[in-house]
Amino acid sequence: MKTICRFAAFLLLLVPAVLAQEHYTEGPVWRVSLIRVKPTQMDAYLTSLRKSSKPILDAEKQDGTIMDYKLFLKETKNNPEDWDICLAVEYKNHAAMDGLAAKGEMLRDKILGGKQPAQQLADKRAEIREVISSELLQEIILK
Repeated sequence: MKTICRFAAFLLLLVPAVLAQEHYTEGPVWRVSLIRVKPTQMDAYLTSLRKSSKPILDAEKQDGTIMDYKLFLKETKNNPEDWDICLAVEYKNHAAMDGLAAKGEMLRDKILGGKQPAQQLADKRAEIREVISSELLQEIILK
């Protein structure tokens, strides 16, 4: 009897996962960061992204760490506290994010010249922008 109850409980736990997959298949995983740039600092921020972030993201794409990345410039502003730039980084799946910090540090050190220059860059960016949110999103493809 205990075996039957355990099996029934297992099936009940499995049902939501099975039903969820009825409507869609899982696509890639996205890390999406929404950023508010301080007034008069957009040019400085975009220059910083182009000189520092782009080489790292391009190297990660080339070595297969990420699938792609995109930058979006928001053309409408709902309020003064709204975001200005969105950075979206695409990963093949959740497993592709395993060991990401170590890989990122190696590339950072190679491209930026080590931890100290990277920290100085981060400090400078903190003066010209604010990260509003950073979310992990699962892309889904409807069936």
